[in-house]
Amino acid sequence: MNVPALLRPLRRWWPALALVVLVLLPYSALSLPGLLDGPIGSPGSLQLLALCLVFGALATGYDLLLGRTGLLSFGHALYFAAGTYATDLLLTQTGLGFWPSAALGLLAGVVLAALLGSVSLRMTGIGFAMVTLAFAQAGSILVERDPGGVTGGEEGLAATGLPGWLVGIQHTANLYWIALAYLVVTLAAVQWAVRSPIGRVWEGIRENERRVEVLGLRPYGFKLVAFVLAGTLAALGGVVYLLLTGGATPQATTSDFTLSLLVMVVLGGSGSRWGPLVGGVLYTWAQHRLASLAGSGTIAGLPSVLRVPLSQPLFLLGVLFVVIVYALPGGVAGLPARLRGRGAQA
Repeated sequence: MNVPALLRPLRRWWPALALVVLVLLPYSALSLPGLLDGPIGSPGSLQLLALCLVFGALATGYDLLLGRTGLLSFGHALYFAAGTYATDLLLTQTGLGFWPSAALGLLAGVVLAALLGSVSLRMTGIGFAMVTLAFAQAGSILVERDPGGVTGGEEGLAATGLPGWLVGIQHTANLYWIALAYLVVTLAAVQWAVRSPIGRVWEGIRENERRVEVLGLRPYGFKLVAFVLAGTLAALGGVVYLLLTGGATPQATTSDFTLSLLVMVVLGGSGSRWGPLVGGVLYTWAQHRLASLAGSGTIAGLPSVLRVPLSQPLFLLGVLFVVIVYALPGGVAGLPARLRGRGAQA
């Protein structure tokens, strides 16, 4: 019996099988000590898993710019924050229901991405990166200054008027499924765009933009499409994040947020199909779990030489990132190919 022939259908349908498993996770009572604090179906575990899915999707959308088109943007957090704050403000200030507010919040992110993208893409290379950073910093300052008392300043803005089935720990499973739906929508949109004729032009722009111009195409329009699509997916992620956290916080508007997305993409493997998703999930999980490890009694009992650096979650996360990047230059997504290569050599 040919074993590779039997595995071929599994290779084709494993994403669907993985989706079924993810959908059923809230019903699981399985415990994973060290990975999660409680059973998979517990509210705390589902909250962490939902955040992992959201940031995996955000990294996948951001890779449309970095890995697919070759655009290094430092302002991607601005469109995520636009979806979060616009939806929250409409809920708290106008009394609109959640779904109209979410639709208008998403529209705000799309319009903002189209306007700022049309300006930023007039520049190339490092100039483009600096312009996007300037826009993001302006948005962050605007939120923290709290003009008119509408953004909540450094305290953020709590969401009110959310549907009852989305509020409370007893409805954490509903929030998890919404995060999973956002991930599916993002993956579908990215794969459709990458496989379309526009996606092939993005690949050409990433490799050699001048050659695309020689072929008679205008790279500006194609880059703007990638920018707006990535911004739209980020704004949609902001709406989902608002549900998970119950409010909008100024931390989501800073350039550090975009740098975290950049780290996720590099960690997973830029330009790959599943790499940014894996990087986003691993980074988010490590960020939360290492914070618990840093405050544990095990670390507190170590000598000061070890206790001081190990009690800093960012230090642990940085060391982990350096080790993975050094051991896997192409990101986690390149690990299977490296293993196959070593097997072939053996």
